[in-house]
Amino acid sequence: MTTDAADVTGRIEHTVLGPETTPDDVIAVLDAAIEYGLRACIPPCYLELADGYAPTVPLSTVVGFPHGQHAPATKVAEAEDAWEAGADELDMVINVGRLRADEDGAVTEEIEEVVAAVPVPVKVIVETPLLSDAEKRRAAECALAADADYLKTATGFSDGGATVPDVELLAEYLPVKASGGVGSWAEMEAMLDAGAERIGASSGDVIAREFLDQHETASREDVSGWDD
Repeated sequence: MTTDAADVTGRIEHTVLGPETTPDDVIAVLDAAIEYGLRACIPPCYLELADGYAPTVPLSTVVGFPHGQHAPATKVAEAEDAWEAGADELDMVINVGRLRADEDGAVTEEIEEVVAAVPVPVKVIVETPLLSDAEKRRAAECALAADADYLKTATGFSDGGATVPDVELLAEYLPVKASGGVGSWAEMEAMLDAGAERIGASSGDVIAREFLDQHETASREDVSGWDD
């Protein structure tokens, strides 16, 4: 795993997606992103605000959130609107019900339509806490066939979140964003070691501070060792 501080903090998507999210909540996330070199994941309704306030912060937003059972045309329209409003990446929830019904073709087609609608990376949220390992693999195969860019573990709105075994499984198919329940640098490090490329966390600023404190301590010890 890389030890470059900017690379590590740049893998964190500091997230605020709750139903009570206010403009001030989004500004606070963006301020932390600027301070620590993070990405941000915010609700679609605040994209224009965020893009104007912090144009250098890479912005993700969600499509079909949180349950994934929007009509495909609605997801496509959401994706197009989000891109036009300033989103740099999109996190799209699959239709778990269709996957459970063995309608893998419909799942793949829906992802394909969203991917084709926008010129920015699309992450596919497979909602791993709700799936068996076999279903996780089928969901990953749908995303891979649809030319998605990433797999994402969870929305955080169902029981459970990212786990090391799930990250290892999904990383066999596409780059992974581990999201749901990652609240410390130790937990993030475990996800990175398991193969995650990104981390989504509402405590992204806390994780960044923990990592940077540890990184600075290690750097001071290295310098001290050279002086001995």
